[in-house]
Amino acid sequence: MKSLVLCADDFALHAPASQGIVALAEAGRLSATSVMTLSPRWAQDAPALASLRDRLDVGLHLDWTSDFAIAAGHGAPLGAVMRRAALSGHEVAAAARCIEAQLDAFEKVWGAAPDHVDGHQHVQQFAGIREALVQVLGRRYGPSRRPYLRVSRPVGWQGGLKGRVIAAMGAGRLQSLARAQGIPAARWLSGIDDFSGDAADYGRRMARWLSAAPDGTLLMCHPALADEPGDEIGAARLREWTYLRSPAFEQALAQAGAVLSRGRALYASTPSANKEAA
Repeated sequence: MKSLVLCADDFALHAPASQGIVALAEAGRLSATSVMTLSPRWAQDAPALASLRDRLDVGLHLDWTSDFAIAAGHGAPLGAVMRRAALSGHEVAAAARCIEAQLDAFEKVWGAAPDHVDGHQHVQQFAGIREALVQVLGRRYGPSRRPYLRVSRPVGWQGGLKGRVIAAMGAGRLQSLARAQGIPAARWLSGIDDFSGDAADYGRRMARWLSAAPDGTLLMCHPALADEPGDEIGAARLREWTYLRSPAFEQALAQAGAVLSRGRALYASTPSANKEAA
């Protein structure tokens, strides 16, 4: 059997996202979730996760591109954030302040450090942001308390051009920085999707991802209990939730010889183990 982390992104984005993630976690269909702490829903929705502390990694979904980040004053549309990263890099000191503020917001509500840190639209590995993130985590948390990082390096062919662009924005550099600082990190990322088709199409893609995933892969998903008006991938979120809650997902896990595990245990020795993926 191989151990995989299945992480539902965007907790607190809106009510259906939070409700859908909690329902899947209670059913044992997730092993992690990532929180948008700039959302006003974070404090409101967090209590629903309290009973899941012992079986679910709860982490920070670092945000530079959502409406919440734009309202906070540091955000911008994804294209602008990518261009700045590619041309000059984000200013490290300013990025560090934004990261500290989002960690503060997480800990104020949750009462503990995040189990992991990743990024909304993979901003955690953009130039300037990644350097700031590794510095902040190394300074803020002792070796036994450091959250593990998502490194957005796709498994093999997954994601096509989208996957290659995601990796090119800094997967290797983030992994090297994390290893040097002794911060654990996931080896591989799966679940990169174009949000097309119906629940059956998503199920077929998930079955392929599970089959191809090496041991220790982190798969991301974006489920929600309903199609929230104004959410451009709302219909896809509902399709994901429908499939992940179904017996077909359990069957796909079994056929792939996979079990869902918490990254806190899987990646404890990652700084040395990750040399194979560098």
